[in-house]
Amino acid sequence: MGMKYCAAYLMAVLGGNENPSADDIKKILGSVEAEYDAALAEKLVSELQGKTVHEVIAAGKEKLKSFGGGGGGGAAGGAVAAGGGGGAAAAAEKKEEKKVVVEEEEEDVDFDLFG
Repeated sequence: MGMKYCAAYLMAVLGGNENPSADDIKKILGSVEAEYDAALAEKLVSELQGKTVHEVIAAGKEKLKSFGGGGGGGAAGGAVAAGGGGGAAAAAEKKEEKKVVVEEEEEDVDFDLFG
């Protein structure tokens, strides 16, 4: 299911419509000249029938808590460690600055990406 259907549904709820219909989603998507698939809109509306958006979002957040994560958290930990390290961190930074990056020459390409 495309996110545009979910976004249109949420826009309708934010606009004050507690239970948007497929026609409401069609109007919202039509206002931005987006493609509309009645089957997808009906499926979304039927799955959310009798539920409040706030409860659905809260349940989704609970599921994501057990998912774990990763990614962006490592950089912050490194900054904290550097703050406590003092001179050792400064020495490491100086060594990194001395490294020379050797870039490879670009090869001639027989096509032009933009023309």
